[in-house]
Amino acid sequence: MKSKYTVLDMFSGAGGLSEGFFQQGFNFVSHIEKNKHARNSLETRAIYHAMKNSNNEEIYRDYISERLNRDEFIQAFNKLELPPLGLLQGEITESSEGSIIENVKNHLKYLDEDSVDVIIGGPPCQAYSLAGRGRKPEEMKTDPRNYLYRHYISFLKYFEPKIFVFENVPGLASANDGCIYSNLHDELKNLDYETEAHLLNAKDFSVLQERQRIIFIGWKNEHRLSYPEFSKNVASRFRVSALLKDLPQLQAGEGTDGPSKYTTFFKQSSRYLQRFNIRQKEDILIQHSARMHNPRDRDIYRTVIKKWDAGRKRLKYDELPPILQTHKNKTSFLDRFKVVDQHGYSHSVVAHLSKDGHHFIHPDINQARSLTVREAARIQSFPDNYKFEGPRIAQFAQIGNAVPPLMAKGIAVEIEKMLKEIL
Repeated sequence: MKSKYTVLDMFSGAGGLSEGFFQQGFNFVSHIEKNKHARNSLETRAIYHAMKNSNNEEIYRDYISERLNRDEFIQAFNKLELPPLGLLQGEITESSEGSIIENVKNHLKYLDEDSVDVIIGGPPCQAYSLAGRGRKPEEMKTDPRNYLYRHYISFLKYFEPKIFVFENVPGLASANDGCIYSNLHDELKNLDYETEAHLLNAKDFSVLQERQRIIFIGWKNEHRLSYPEFSKNVASRFRVSALLKDLPQLQAGEGTDGPSKYTTFFKQSSRYLQRFNIRQKEDILIQHSARMHNPRDRDIYRTVIKKWDAGRKRLKYDELPPILQTHKNKTSFLDRFKVVDQHGYSHSVVAHLSKDGHHFIHPDINQARSLTVREAARIQSFPDNYKFEGPRIAQFAQIGNAVPPLMAKGIAVEIEKMLKEIL
């Protein structure tokens, strides 16, 4: 039986899905991502795991503590002479597909592996999302991103993994009147994969967030496997407040992207943070800085928080005091401001957070601001030592596009069990 299983990660993003498989001990052949900032975040995280596994984690801590700059950090990694990471930056297109496959194949040989056990990933979801189709129905219908799944199919066809995991937004099932969903199933069947797709919610994987994703899991027909029965949520007694209370209070514009201090000692941080390894004793707080907000928006935030605190009701735009209403459109898109529920689960963190924070207002009326990068990352269940590269707008987009790592690890645990049955 193999001690480590090989995995190829496509459309990797900043590595939320990868993180779960890293934590479960899978050996990555390659990661493929086109966005520069997301790719750099994934590189930083892959280096962290390589350093941790080789007892060189202090170098990573030097980097996030800003005792090393990024170039020095990369140089320090190269000096360790560990196996290369296999990160490939570039868009998968018809013209690039062949060369990317060759690069993955060469890295497989370098690692002295003869096969890919698992392929994971999911193409960008904007063309499938219900929100996107609601705003631009015709554009989304003809969007070429609808068909990025075909590249995933090509990689399955070439590498023939024993198992694959394909994830996306629930809207995939109804995109283009259900044709994409149906075609995907048909093409997978033609490749001799038995495939099931289920709608899974991140909160059932101990993530403190209502976040549904459609998860396809497929296996070669020759193997007698079945779709996993995932364990029930073991964090149901925890609430979002458990994620926020040890972070320094900030006013709009305060805080820093660099290292700073928590408000309490580790022994006083929440059991949730400790139990799910989001904050560890040696961690350094990073990327906890608040956006600037104009006085009118902060007044709106206080009004929205006050109404939510009084009766857990969302305030619609046309219910704001007239002096705070500046948009002419008062008949549609009224759900423009939303506070995060600290006494329950957060609503789904999405990439739109990169454009403004109106849908992700911190629940503390005294702070009257939107979430920081670290707060959004915690809601997504990213560990505190996970550093996101690029400007803040890119960091928010990476977090919003990611699969929550706790959810990813729950999937990885079951995939490992499936592999043990057949290898």
